[in-house]
Amino acid sequence: MKDAIRHLDKRFSSLRPLTKLQRPPRGWLRAIRDSLGMTTAQYGKRLGVSQPRIVELEKSEREGSVTLNTLQRAAEALGCRLVYVLVPERPLAEVVTERAELVAERQSKAIEHTMRLEDQAVKDKRAARALREQAIEDLLKRPARLWDEE
Repeated sequence: MKDAIRHLDKRFSSLRPLTKLQRPPRGWLRAIRDSLGMTTAQYGKRLGVSQPRIVELEKSEREGSVTLNTLQRAAEALGCRLVYVLVPERPLAEVVTERAELVAERQSKAIEHTMRLEDQAVKDKRAARALREQAIEDLLKRPARLWDEE
């Protein structure tokens, strides 16, 4: 699992600058069509739809309601390629490790509380830290358990 995360993080690192790229105010389809000097009627002909449908298409892209399938066809009609990717805001390894630390902390507090009630509290801070680190390591081996609770 760690290798898969590391592999994805490596791939995402080159894409992170794209997250700063803003969609043009009137949408990508309109910006590219305008840059090509293409009218909505000409674009509609290339896409095999009516001119009013192009206006509707550009509006739906701007509003975020266009489907990926439609956007892909529209991009191809402009000689473009649709690239669909989710780019994590932070490295996945960092997110998973942080979550494991949080879950381990919650679990250890619950265990420590129970042990205190039974007068079996762990008094050695190093031992408590070692138990928490072991819990983190165990959680990272099966990360699906990290997301059971919020």
